[in-house]
Amino acid sequence: MTWIATIGREAAEPRLRETYDRIAGKNGTIDNILLAHSLRPHTLTGHLGLYKAVLHHSRNRLPVAFLETIGVQVSHLNGCAYCVDHHSAGLRELLGDDARHSVVLQALRAGQPEDAFEGRELAALRYTKLLTESPGSVSEADVQGLRAAGFDDGEILEINQVAAYFAYANRTVLGLGITTDGDDLGTAPPESDDVTEWRHG
Repeated sequence: MTWIATIGREAAEPRLRETYDRIAGKNGTIDNILLAHSLRPHTLTGHLGLYKAVLHHSRNRLPVAFLETIGVQVSHLNGCAYCVDHHSAGLRELLGDDARHSVVLQALRAGQPEDAFEGRELAALRYTKLLTESPGSVSEADVQGLRAAGFDDGEILEINQVAAYFAYANRTVLGLGITTDGDDLGTAPPESDDVTEWRHG
């Protein structure tokens, strides 16, 4: 599950147990990426809040399916199978089209997003690839390129923050040896913006 100790629901102090109750999946399970925070529950709360804000907040304007696509791309580039498995399962549900889902995954795994995307979505995926693989080489011209592709600055911020969040999540997983054993893959949070009312997907 993970290389460090975790606190299960039975041994959790009341506040942590209450958090577990709020984020548990359909079968009462807690995703391992969240259990990994149990020795420092304040970081669990921070992780949940960041995840919700960048991927599932009602004031975001870009489609959740495309934000998830960025997450799958970044996770693949970082070699994080855990996040690829979770978020590609979520992407399948959001797309509702297995054939399209297969094309998207194949393109991302091959490092050829142009096989599945064009226009401004392709420009965004090229930006997030550069940001993931060579963050020090990103320049203002790259942001200007996103504007030229049709994104406004708020949408550019959304793209940037999803890529940045997944860099954080990937390193949490890879640095602590977190596996999907026992996880409920692809479960998306409800639409509420209240962090206490949803679970990580």
